[in-house]
Amino acid sequence: MRSLQEAHGNEKRYQASDEELLAFYEQMLLIRRFEERAGQLYGLGLIGGFCHLYIGQEAVAVGLQSALDSSKDSVITGYRDHGHMLAYGIDPKVIMAELTGRHSGISRGKGGSMHMFSVEHRFYGGHGIVGAQVSLGAGLAFAHKYREDGGVCLAYFGDGAANQGQVYESFNMASLWKLPIIFVIENNGYAMGTAVKRGSAETEFYRRGTAFRIPGMDVNGMDVLEVRQAAEIALDYVRQGNGPVLMELNTYRYRGHSMSDPAKYRTREEVNEVREKSDPIEGAKKELIARGISEDKLKDIDKRIRAAVSESADFAENSPEPEASELYTDVLVERY
Repeated sequence: MRSLQEAHGNEKRYQASDEELLAFYEQMLLIRRFEERAGQLYGLGLIGGFCHLYIGQEAVAVGLQSALDSSKDSVITGYRDHGHMLAYGIDPKVIMAELTGRHSGISRGKGGSMHMFSVEHRFYGGHGIVGAQVSLGAGLAFAHKYREDGGVCLAYFGDGAANQGQVYESFNMASLWKLPIIFVIENNGYAMGTAVKRGSAETEFYRRGTAFRIPGMDVNGMDVLEVRQAAEIALDYVRQGNGPVLMELNTYRYRGHSMSDPAKYRTREEVNEVREKSDPIEGAKKELIARGISEDKLKDIDKRIRAAVSESADFAENSPEPEASELYTDVLVERY
């Protein structure tokens, strides 16, 4: 079966200008440093509940969302959502405040790590139920088509969620109605602690849409320029009214499934090998240096980002917790 990339020629990587690649590098680095700080705050007890870090997967969110039209497109994802919000350009302060349960958080401190939300940015969560966001994404896509607003929904889910039944119901309806949606499987190799080959009969996830006549794309999710090129192809296909696309982004998470996961199901050597050979940030850094960007400039970017992340942590720690009355807000929408 030919992939959608093969049908569009052999150009695998986006031809980014130096300025664009620098912007991608900076966004990925922001996500990395933010998540590292979030892990520290969790260890200090300032973040409660579950916390799923995006370290290692940065190229996926940055590569895909940099291609979106923020004035009309929508995004929905699962519970590993901090990176997606940062890639959308949302202020790190309000994200960190949400993580720590503060009133100044983007969901007023009531969503926490797994249930962030921003109607203003067309970011619809952050969902704790595995695979639930896929059906909701199909609903967002239906709304785009119904309103004829030209928008496309980007619906993220993982390799574990890919085995949930509602995912295939969503595939069927999206294809039948030619909904403007890109289904994005972030395949990081492990559904919690279960390796893909132990839990999935079909391990090439981009083929999963074949029965529904949904074209698939097999993408190296550790290369931000390959991700961006794939995003351009997928968005062009969907915006032409052809219906959905299924993208498999092969990526890797360096940390456990959540902060409570010691990740003993894989070896340290495996993780280190990915870091050394495939790290998305180091890959972009090497390419920038090869283009003549000085290491001093890259160090300045890192320094600036570390300062911004520290500022977001200070903002969160110094923000008040929600008032008790917040328990009764955002519970329902009244229509008149």
